[in-house]
Amino acid sequence: MRTLVKASIPVEAGNKAIENGTLPKVMEAFMQRFKPEAAYFYAEAGKRTAMFVIDMPDPTHIPSIAESFFFGLNAEVYMTPVMNAADLKAGIEKAMQSRS
Repeated sequence: MRTLVKASIPVEAGNKAIENGTLPKVMEAFMQRFKPEAAYFYAEAGKRTAMFVIDMPDPTHIPSIAESFFFGLNAEVYMTPVMNAADLKAGIEKAMQSRS
């Protein structure tokens, strides 16, 4: 399932992770493992934030996704199922068929 993963890293934990080299290693390892179709990095609410769109094969991946950012980065992690335009079109078509 296409999933939006957002990780927000507190400033102090992020500073430490940059100084000791953890931050780039965590991001690279995550991207190597989950091969996001998109990855964005920005500041939000005063925190370093990363947003990825990944294919989550099944819910058993939730702990490994979250732990990637919890451990060593003390990040807040959010996961939300999302659709692209083709998914939305197909979903609307299915919804309309079920109405008849």
